[in-house]
Amino acid sequence: MQQAVQNTPSPLERHLTVSVAIAEIEAEIATRLKKLARTVKMQGFRPGKVPLKMVERHYGFQVRQEVLSDGVQRSFEEAVKSQNYRVAGYPRFQPVAPAAPDAPQPSGNIEYTATFEVYPEIVFADISTRGIERPVTDVRDENVESTLRTVRRQRAKYNRVERAAANDDLVNVDFEGLIAGQPFEGNKASNFTIVLGEQKMLPAFEEALVDMKAGETRTFPLVFPQDYNEQLRGKTADFTVTLNQVAEPELPAVDADFARALGVQDGDVERLRSEVRENITKEVAKRIKAMLKEQVMQALLETASFEVPRALLDAEIAGMQKAAVEDLKSRGMTTQDLTLPADLFVERATRRLKLYLLVTELARRNGLQARPEQVRKVIEEHADSYEKPEELIRWYYAERGRLAEVEALVMEDNVVEWALGKMQVADKPTAFEDLMGTRKA
Repeated sequence: MQQAVQNTPSPLERHLTVSVAIAEIEAEIATRLKKLARTVKMQGFRPGKVPLKMVERHYGFQVRQEVLSDGVQRSFEEAVKSQNYRVAGYPRFQPVAPAAPDAPQPSGNIEYTATFEVYPEIVFADISTRGIERPVTDVRDENVESTLRTVRRQRAKYNRVERAAANDDLVNVDFEGLIAGQPFEGNKASNFTIVLGEQKMLPAFEEALVDMKAGETRTFPLVFPQDYNEQLRGKTADFTVTLNQVAEPELPAVDADFARALGVQDGDVERLRSEVRENITKEVAKRIKAMLKEQVMQALLETASFEVPRALLDAEIAGMQKAAVEDLKSRGMTTQDLTLPADLFVERATRRLKLYLLVTELARRNGLQARPEQVRKVIEEHADSYEKPEELIRWYYAERGRLAEVEALVMEDNVVEWALGKMQVADKPTAFEDLMGTRKA
């Protein structure tokens, strides 16, 4: 086997010319045909007694194609190994045409070129000067009580009242909105219920209903915010709302029945508070970890320079396109013949792929791959919240793909911990409401 490398304009693309001896190909074809003749069935002949000429006539073309394909792939793998290439994506093979139509292959060889991309050489800058802010949040008694109030509101009973609506009330309304006198999608509804203050509707809409009484009609302008959907953002709609009914919440008492309803079998209210505090503490730790990870990943992106292989980027974009279409389908939208433009995904796909390459390379250089005991711990912690944790654990270990997803997450965590050990980390006192995103504007 002979090989030659050609430089290309792309820093990651390579053209590799490889030649394979025709004699090797012909010998392998003959070997496979003889092996096939021992088992092939053909009308008029007993198995194993079919003449070799007939086997060649019927199966020669197929066998030749298989041998050529295997030979090309094998010689390509040997060639890239000898050049220490790390191939990204799949190569494209192209036979080298002879100088003239009837000219023999040079030196009795078959030549082809393989066009492929290699993984980039990632250059990392010094990250020791990068600053990271670590949120520090204490879980206080009032946070526990606030969480309990939220749960109580979720289980509230609403009683009809004859007074003006206030925050936390459940109101039933009919409404219609018009922009320049014209309707728009979702502009009207009847017998629509809203809990004022939850901000599941636009805050300005809910605020306009405060102080209204049953039977009252009110008209008011509303400017859609700039982060609203593209058709409505920044536009002003005139809404007419008729309030049909006001109901105030009756919250359940924090007692033994309430505790049992939330899974505390003996109805111990203090145990309920203790479990709520434990769950909040876990969620705080989870959010702090996620915020640290986001900062580390952004810092790594900013301190490393490299290009991503186009083949891998195209595959990532295709995967995101497919996932987006499946998501729309799950929401009840008609997706037949739907193709989402690749441009919608280029930025996110590039970032995701760069992070994958960064994390993988740092793990390789610093021995940060996931260890079996780390993977087991993560799976057990996740399974602990399930009724039958051992079944979930078996489910993860039953399929290699599921286990690989956990290994990837653990490897990311290892890289984050490694990076934090090198960066300048400053603690930043953070209010519980800000960390949890529950502070109202």
